[in-house]
Amino acid sequence: MPDGTEDGTDRRLPTDEARALLALVRDIARREIAPRAAEEEAAGQFPRELFALLSRTGLLGLPYDPAYGGGGQPYEVYLQVLEELAAARLTVGLGVSVHTLACHALASSGTGEQRAAHLPAMLTGGLLGAYCLSEPSAGSDAAALRTRAVRDGDAWVLDGTKAWITHGGVADFLTVMARTGGPGPRGISAFLVPGDAPGLTAAPPERKMGMSGSPTAQLHFDGVRVPDARRLGAEGQGFTLALAALDAGRLGIAACAVGLARAALDLAVAHARERHQFGRPVADFQGLRFLLADMATQIEAGRALYLEAARLRDEGRPYGRAAAMAKLFCSDAAMRVTTDAVQVLGGYGYTADFPAERYLREAKMLQIVEGTNQIQRVVIARHLVGPESR
Repeated sequence: MPDGTEDGTDRRLPTDEARALLALVRDIARREIAPRAAEEEAAGQFPRELFALLSRTGLLGLPYDPAYGGGGQPYEVYLQVLEELAAARLTVGLGVSVHTLACHALASSGTGEQRAAHLPAMLTGGLLGAYCLSEPSAGSDAAALRTRAVRDGDAWVLDGTKAWITHGGVADFLTVMARTGGPGPRGISAFLVPGDAPGLTAAPPERKMGMSGSPTAQLHFDGVRVPDARRLGAEGQGFTLALAALDAGRLGIAACAVGLARAALDLAVAHARERHQFGRPVADFQGLRFLLADMATQIEAGRALYLEAARLRDEGRPYGRAAAMAKLFCSDAAMRVTTDAVQVLGGYGYTADFPAERYLREAKMLQIVEGTNQIQRVVIARHLVGPESR
């Protein structure tokens, strides 16, 4: 491992079990994920079989209750697993984070019967989830969503469109926020919807500047019937569940951002050692050495932020502000680090023959998902000075 991240690969972990888990993840990343990443991303190929492997090895349910097939790991460990996966391929790391997000409402607020019926298959049974909150007219203002769920006997009928759904069209189950009451956040409820429910269709995947291997699509609900037994939490509790899931999901994005930045730094360090100009390695030049030092510092600072937020969560303490800070800093750092990696590689960094340009395109997405970084600043400011006076 290049010097740029060798300290990061020996991070302190709370237990021997956690150290063995991270070693397993690194082995899977090295053998199964990284060798195929560039080719499959260029082809827009979603690695569905990899997620089946991750499910069999228990990596899709790490932070959840072992009684339902989860790994029982603290977020401090789970997030470091995400970092390793994202360093090998962001599509995989982000996909695990989204799947974990999709399981959150059921795991945190489902009844015992609901958890027993659905969680084992979601955590270790090979299923893959999607999280359905955003809509074409409700992105940052998620409480303005229009998808409706109308009660019909012992079922609900869902109609509407969800947008920007990671795993849209390939997910086996969806956690869907829909309006069951009046306007505003108190009229929203959460539902667990099968991915093959009649009346549910997916639009063609979005054509994105990066993350081509991760399908993002609109989902259309046309009279989709969902039994009331699949409503998660109380009526009107959906938006609260959504925000709780997003706090946890923002930590996942932060960890993925650090992993992506690490991959970019590793590439830049290797190139600086191997590339010779004026009769010596370009790593000898002070200007480039300072650039690499700044890149490494941003990665370490980002990891410290997301781990501190994770520890707050693991201790049962409020962590929403810390999660927003981690997501904001880590994704901005990933954008800076990947931009600098392209600069270190020079002309090579601008070509598709090297992964630097892919890392740069992927980093931009991290500043947008799970709440744009402008929204993160709003969240942080509200914790500091209270809500806006209006």
